[in-house]
Amino acid sequence: MEQNQIKEILESVKKGEISVNDAMLKLKEAPFEDLGFAKLDLHRGLRQGAAEVIYGASKTPEQIVKISKSFVEHGQKTILITRMSKEAAEIAKNSLDSFKYDELSRIGIVGELPPINTKGKIIVATGGTSDMPVAEEAALTAEAYGNKVVRLYDVGVSGLHRLLSHLDEIMSAKVIIAIAGMEGALASVIGGLADCPVIAVPTSVGYGASFGGVAALLSMLNSCASGVSVVNIDNGFGAGYLASMINHIGEGDK
Repeated sequence: MEQNQIKEILESVKKGEISVNDAMLKLKEAPFEDLGFAKLDLHRGLRQGAAEVIYGASKTPEQIVKISKSFVEHGQKTILITRMSKEAAEIAKNSLDSFKYDELSRIGIVGELPPINTKGKIIVATGGTSDMPVAEEAALTAEAYGNKVVRLYDVGVSGLHRLLSHLDEIMSAKVIIAIAGMEGALASVIGGLADCPVIAVPTSVGYGASFGGVAALLSMLNSCASGVSVVNIDNGFGAGYLASMINHIGEGDK
């Protein structure tokens, strides 16, 4: 159960649409469900403001479908499945209503994306086209949590004019996700231009001495620009989630 669902229940009690006893029954839902192979955290949305996400890698298609159906039964309106294989998506498509799959990011979504519920916007910028799978994972994650996302792809430092042509968007963002492989310089450049937090995502894109993204990771960790934080290599989901948390600061009642 998510925080907005709790608010809806309390508002319904206030308006006299449901009784106090009915509201109590809804709120008494167990904090988790044991499926044998997984224990679903049903109260994560209430505790953290964002419901549990299904990590699809290494799970069987049948496990993903069963977990998704359980979340649906417990009222979760948008279910995010990350690192999902195309084969698993084909099975899920035949088993789950309102299922969509993005092959580039390997993200599956059950239900509809929520409406934008923040005033700020998140920019997702990539050094090159090869970084787009990680970028789309970040962008779709942020959109699944109700954020407005602006994509700036292929604006790397090897052609700096491409990035500088988007200064207005950069300066009006509440948070920016900078995604790059190779030497990972994009995060420092954006960090030197923006007045908002920058989340750097190193990718495993690059030639031999990039060491599978370690070179970009170390460059980003050693950024001389203030306000740059770094997530793990290829961790688009983590960046999108963190950006959503930053973008929601100050939004709504606590």
